[in-house]
Amino acid sequence: MVAQVIDGKAFAAKVRGQVADQVAKLKEENGITPGLAVVLVGEDPASQVYVRSKGKMTVEVGMNSYEHKLDVDTSEEDLLALIDKLNNDPAVHGILVQLPLPKHLNEDLVINSIDPAKDVDGFHISNVGLLGTGQKSMVPCTPLGCLMMLRDYHGSLSGMDAVVIGRSNIVGKPMAQLLLGDSCTVTIAHSRTKDLPDVVRRADIVVAAVGRPEMVPGDWIKEGATVIDVGINRIERDGKNKLVGDVDYASASQRAGAITPVPGGVGPMTIACLLANTLTACCRANALPEPEGLTA
Repeated sequence: MVAQVIDGKAFAAKVRGQVADQVAKLKEENGITPGLAVVLVGEDPASQVYVRSKGKMTVEVGMNSYEHKLDVDTSEEDLLALIDKLNNDPAVHGILVQLPLPKHLNEDLVINSIDPAKDVDGFHISNVGLLGTGQKSMVPCTPLGCLMMLRDYHGSLSGMDAVVIGRSNIVGKPMAQLLLGDSCTVTIAHSRTKDLPDVVRRADIVVAAVGRPEMVPGDWIKEGATVIDVGINRIERDGKNKLVGDVDYASASQRAGAITPVPGGVGPMTIACLLANTLTACCRANALPEPEGLTA
């Protein structure tokens, strides 16, 4: 068996197209343009590239993009004041503070100062609680992208056995909640899990999000299982830098029924879902119907 490749790049382009269509409809029928504000503190190179990419794609789908670049030594008081201003700006429907923040800033305090209705990253404690109790929330972008791809490939996920490897607040835990919401039987596995290979081997769906290069070999994968690889790890191989996932793609693709590649799998979906979340937040703020298929 050779696995079907789940093309995240193509799927993300489809999602961005759906968002652009809905944004155009909002403008034409309601005179409303969704707005996304991104706050970057400092000059972390990877964060700068990511923020530029977000800004470019925000504009491409017809939304307003507001970028706030602050000095690395910006005080917590000044950052919180900016967030308060954005919370109260009706033109801003989504707020994202790019992580990681400089060490002198309290990330939890900053995230939880964002209006939960504008928290398009889905990290605010209120959104975490709402998601965990099955209520309407803003859903973290990466797990939402994984869910969208699984729904697209399988249709219904009801009754499937899913294993999420990794228990982070950003991916692992919300991913498990989303799979539970779609009536999967869910196990969260991690570094302390006993007999991890056997736990993974029983899964119809494997979501790997541990941040360890090629940790999951092919012989852990059940024949025909669907593998979603969230990991993005830079390694050196044969004297060259290479991006690999948390799954050994070469061996896993010989056993899985479907698999996401790295790069080109989950990664492109994260920004696409950020745009979808901003659109959703805008619709909710204006008491308009939410776009179908773009949220959990």
